Amino acid sequence: MMAMVTKHFIAILIISLISKGFCACSLDNININTIRSGREIQGKTEWNVTVINNCNCPQKLIKLTCKGFQTVENVDPSILSKVGDKCLLISGNQLTKSASVKFSYAWDSAYIFWPSESTIVGC
Repeated sequence: MMAMVTKHFIAILIISLISKGFCACSLDNININTIRSGREIQGKTEWNVTVINNCNCPQKLIKLTCKGFQTVENVDPSILSKVGDKCLLISGNQLTKSASVKFSYAWDSAYIFWPSESTIVGC
């Protein structure tokens, strides 16, 4: 009887570890790429930003660092809205597995965005 309980416990432990490993996500799973578009807006270089969720689960309430971020090009606030030193991505809505969101801005040099917060959904 004890051997049976031990086998079940080990099986549950292994399944738990495998499922946690599959769904274990961190801010490192949010990749941000910034490239020049080749355009100029009001004499400033336009930059295209792509944010990709490389987590196996959807993430929401994704916030990026934004301290010092400036642009002469309007960014749709439903895609990126600045609140203090952070920017909320897609109004806090879910970014599903492997999905991406894009926006552009114009300034003298590229701004390096970093993910600062997110909430993992349904893992």
